[in-house]
Amino acid sequence: MKKPPQDLSQLLHQSGTLPDIAEKAELLLYLDQHVKQIVAGPVAEQLKVANFRQGVLVVETTSAAWAARINFQKQKLLTQLQTETLPILTAIEVKVNPRLALYDAKPKQTHKQLSPAAAEHIAALAENVSGTLGEKLKRLANLASRNK
Repeated sequence: MKKPPQDLSQLLHQSGTLPDIAEKAELLLYLDQHVKQIVAGPVAEQLKVANFRQGVLVVETTSAAWAARINFQKQKLLTQLQTETLPILTAIEVKVNPRLALYDAKPKQTHKQLSPAAAEHIAALAENVSGTLGEKLKRLANLASRNK
């Protein structure tokens, strides 16, 4: 007999490696947001907190020029992070990762629309199709005609 699928939230709260990974991912996300608030400006857009291990915060940036700008602010950033959120922090390591520039923080979403002619064709097809498929085609045609 097959086991029923488990809820993801249950898996995250059990013991094992998955909860540890989820906790570290949440920590890195929080640190990334906090570091970007401290640094601010155009530098914040060019960096990402990559890892935190053995008291060392690893920050990635897109180029050596941005790494140099972050290194100038490293001591201020270190002391502020130690006092505000992470007292076990001992150092900040800045690494250059050119691939970071390829990934957009906010992916652009494009909404494709049906042409009026396509909406008419779908509506005509929906009249000749019965069942749930016909209903779905009618809703699609109505949606396309509303978005004109």
